[in-house]
Amino acid sequence: MSNRPVSLVTGAGRGIGRGIAVELAKLGHALIINYAGNADAAEECLRQVRAEGGDGITVRADVSSTADREHLLQATLAAFGRIDLLVNNAGVAPDVRADLLEAGEDSFDRLVNINLKGPYFLTQRIARQMISQVQRGDRNDFGLPRIVTISSVSAYTASVNRGDYCVAKAGLAMMTKLFATRLAEFGINVYEVRPGVIATDMTEGVKEKYDRLIEQGAWPIRRWGVPSDIGRAVASIARGDFPYSTGEVINVDGGFHLRTL
Repeated sequence: MSNRPVSLVTGAGRGIGRGIAVELAKLGHALIINYAGNADAAEECLRQVRAEGGDGITVRADVSSTADREHLLQATLAAFGRIDLLVNNAGVAPDVRADLLEAGEDSFDRLVNINLKGPYFLTQRIARQMISQVQRGDRNDFGLPRIVTISSVSAYTASVNRGDYCVAKAGLAMMTKLFATRLAEFGINVYEVRPGVIATDMTEGVKEKYDRLIEQGAWPIRRWGVPSDIGRAVASIARGDFPYSTGEVINVDGGFHLRTL
């Protein structure tokens, strides 16, 4: 049984997931660094976690797979005996940015399975584990377990050339509300962190477009977001800074969500 808080971050090998893992490491967490295929990136994340005072393991698992989701939980319990924080971060971009009227089902199925179905059923499975910990009185200094889902401004912003991505992120927003409502009786708080445009591998292909939008003032804070911006938001939840909030949306988007005249 770990004396450290134990945090599972999906899709943690690089990008936003790595940024979250590193910030949690600064709080002394034990990290389960989940990755789907890039073992080298996951090992580099683990090195950074340890350099910041954390510890952890890497676990390969595809969140869209029932068997892999169970493997992810069992590997967590085998290593640390518990789970205190789940961060649903794993996600993919569309295979092809296709117009809404032309987009095919194969790309839709792949994306929704990873970006929505996976986190939905992983949260269900992890929530049952968290409830059992609460009912046993199995606690450490972290307190009651928490769940965070990383969504996107695409939850409410229509992009007609990646409708599958927008639909999945909108689904994650409702997923947060559902689990927040269901788990409140157990003291398990659930949060959504909603990033704006973040500099990662996923956005590298559209860098020129977003550079132009930033220059034009498309959002008030005129810079790219970086993974550590999201990591610090998750760390604030991990510290227990919002004990009387659940189902809450934390926008980390440079003010993109603001409507101005």
